[in-house]
Amino acid sequence: MPLFPKISKKAGMPPGSLIHIGEKTGDPITITVMDYDADGNVTELCTRDPAIISRYQNSPSVTWINIDGIYDTNVIRMIGEIFSIHPLTLEDLMNTTQRPKYEEYLDYLFLVQRMLTRSDGEIRSEQVSLIITPTCVLSFQERIGDVFDPIRLRIRNKGKMIKYGPDFLCYSLIDTIVDAYFEVLESFGEDIEVLEDTLIQNPDPDTIVSIRRLKRDLIALRKAVWPLREALSSLERSDTPLISDRTGIYFRDVYDHTIQVIDAVETQRDLTGGMLDLYLSTISFRMNEVMKVLTIIATIFIPLTFIAGIYGMNFVYMPELDWEIGYPATLILMFGISLLMLAYFRKKRWI
Repeated sequence: MPLFPKISKKAGMPPGSLIHIGEKTGDPITITVMDYDADGNVTELCTRDPAIISRYQNSPSVTWINIDGIYDTNVIRMIGEIFSIHPLTLEDLMNTTQRPKYEEYLDYLFLVQRMLTRSDGEIRSEQVSLIITPTCVLSFQERIGDVFDPIRLRIRNKGKMIKYGPDFLCYSLIDTIVDAYFEVLESFGEDIEVLEDTLIQNPDPDTIVSIRRLKRDLIALRKAVWPLREALSSLERSDTPLISDRTGIYFRDVYDHTIQVIDAVETQRDLTGGMLDLYLSTISFRMNEVMKVLTIIATIFIPLTFIAGIYGMNFVYMPELDWEIGYPATLILMFGISLLMLAYFRKKRWI
């Protein structure tokens, strides 16, 4: 996703207009439902039937409804009608340029954050919107594929989380996304170490491209984490009945994790910012070394050229021209001057 997506097509539209802003994938929209209770009864299904989905609106169990694909306004409108979601919320979740935020409504909570993954040096950024009702958690993703498989496995294995309500499920989803930030940061750290070694040993123009790409990815990560800290802080201080006191402790923990990610991002941004200076310093140092060698060579040949120039003049009366040892003596003199100059340069530690 580009850093500056175009949102001009929403200009002039009334509030609550369902317009998809973002990258439209060719994947079909899928809606998966996972329903579980404290007794360990787990139900999984994939459906787009409104009648089936509406059964879980007021179910006594906990229901996680995950929607992959948000470009179809009919599907989003259908979900909104079933769960009485405000049109402004539907508008926000279809706009993938939203900064992470948290909003409270009368019957539900709305949270937007970004899910980041990185593979083969490319970062993948995707908006994830969460809606928490008294019995359900709705998650809206841009495309198929996420980092939530460990949560699905914990539900299937009837782990501790089935004893909690939808607020704990929401925490688990947020915490999994934040944990994925640490994995991205680790890959950034490895790239930074490789780039630093390359900058010192053998910098080339491709290194600048790698530094620029790394800075761009760090900007994307920073844009995802900084607003999320504010959103989680608001959620943590909220007195909404949809978040229990025992789950509030876990939200404070994920807030601390967010602060750690921010600190690591700022550290890596500083390191990456200093890489350009390191690159320029390394290139300048190598250029200075080359110029030093060329200057020494030129300096050695200056007196030799002077001697050769004198004896290259075509004057008639030059007594050295009649010496039998004139030629070898001149060569020995020139060779001796070169050795003396090299010894002087080494004594001064110029070479």
